[in-house]
Amino acid sequence: MSIYQHYRPEEHEFVDRVMRWKSETVERYSPKLTDFLDPREQEIVKTIVGNDTDVRLSLWGGSSFSERKRALLFPEYYEAAQDDFQLVFYDIAYPSKFTTIEHRDVLGALMNIGVKRGKYGDILISGDKVQFVCAAEISGFIELNLTKIGKSGVKLHHIENNDLMEIKTDYDERNGTVSSLRLDVIVAEVYNLSRSKASPLIQQGRVKLNHKITDQVAAEVMEGDELSVRGFGRSKLFAIEGMTKKEKWRIRYGILK
Repeated sequence: MSIYQHYRPEEHEFVDRVMRWKSETVERYSPKLTDFLDPREQEIVKTIVGNDTDVRLSLWGGSSFSERKRALLFPEYYEAAQDDFQLVFYDIAYPSKFTTIEHRDVLGALMNIGVKRGKYGDILISGDKVQFVCAAEISGFIELNLTKIGKSGVKLHHIENNDLMEIKTDYDERNGTVSSLRLDVIVAEVYNLSRSKASPLIQQGRVKLNHKITDQVAAEVMEGDELSVRGFGRSKLFAIEGMTKKEKWRIRYGILK
């Protein structure tokens, strides 16, 4: 039985990477620390490493409510600690009386200075307070180069992980029935759209499936998948609860409040 049958074709490359991490940990008999992983990638790592007796797994992103986390694969003898994840935490000081900083602004600024997404974790925003988490190996570069976000000058201040804001993900949970588990069908149901309106959103690159843009209207949505539609918000498919007598899928999903 092929391991790939449990994953989407576009996930096979990441599956191969996880298998290499696992092999490295066994062969070198030493810990392997990854970049930050999104929730779907974390689930894939969990299913592949599983209850393996040779390799253990720990995930940490700075707090119990972190969304993006680094994975640490390590041999049975090793005792993992929070310091092993090599995280640095920042509070961003900016002229909040004159400007507003949003999540996409911080994301864009980090990418503009050449930092790849895997090197920073959660970006936390509440009111005019902005924080983010990054990998220690890139922190010096970020401190030297992240001097502006948008048109505003910024300063970075180190904080401790227990100073991170708790941003709760609170979903409005609902039930529905769909004719199939295709992405366009699920988007139409969740966001109360017609399929004729849902399909163009996907084709125009306005839909993310598990944090990655997809233009495949027929992509299959699985239990636990997260959706994001630009202009409509985020959602999650909690459960696929079987079929009705009319051969429609019963689903339970939530829309982020």
